[in-house]
Amino acid sequence: MAKDKYDGVVEAVHYKSEGVVEWVRAYLRRGAIFSDHVLIPRADFVSLLKSGRKFVIGQRTPYLGGTFETSLAINLISIEERELIVTGDRSSSRDDLAGVPII
Repeated sequence: MAKDKYDGVVEAVHYKSEGVVEWVRAYLRRGAIFSDHVLIPRADFVSLLKSGRKFVIGQRTPYLGGTFETSLAINLISIEERELIVTGDRSSSRDDLAGVPII
């Protein structure tokens, strides 16, 4: 079975009081390995998603470095000229990363 290809794994999210993602904590692919966790502001995360990078929800498997337990993909959708960050094929009126721990 082929391994899923993704450019980053989102481990946690922080929302503003309006329900908009302020930043995400993620691991980024650096060639064959992954970075330590990094905080990515919303604007940078949106530009990464627009450029075609694929992100999934997950967490690092203890003692196995670049191995992750992953679940849903993260998508960027447009509704009424607003860009929203959602998991899977969800339709929402605000950012909705269901299944991602909130910090």
